[in-house]
Amino acid sequence: MQGFLARTLPKSQWTHHAHLRVGLWHALEYVDEQALDLLRERIRAYNESTSVANTDHSGYHETLTRFYLLAIRAFVRSVDRGGSFGGLVDELIDRHGDRDLPLQYYTSERLFSAAARRAWIEPDLMPLPADWPSGT
Repeated sequence: MQGFLARTLPKSQWTHHAHLRVGLWHALEYVDEQALDLLRERIRAYNESTSVANTDHSGYHETLTRFYLLAIRAFVRSVDRGGSFGGLVDELIDRHGDRDLPLQYYTSERLFSAAARRAWIEPDLMPLPADWPSGT
């Protein structure tokens, strides 16, 4: 987390699992909208610090960020938060660590569209699980 926040995390370590770790930390530390706002700001800033442009084709992706934050929020509500952060991360990755998870809910065309990168788009294959918070 320190490397991400300081923007010193090597780009090679900014993996899918690192994204989940960062999302979980924000979900535990901040209320819903504040967590999302900070994730938007911090992911964009981190991308820029590693020379990744935030455009319609690269960098920050609003729908993916919200999708995983919704999954993380549901996860946080379902677990005992008394354990270590590392233990929570491991459990989160076990449950939601599949990079292709969003493709159970979205077609590739919809998920990887410029519109989905810019703003939240509802799934087109099936609705999000009932125990997940609303996407909007």
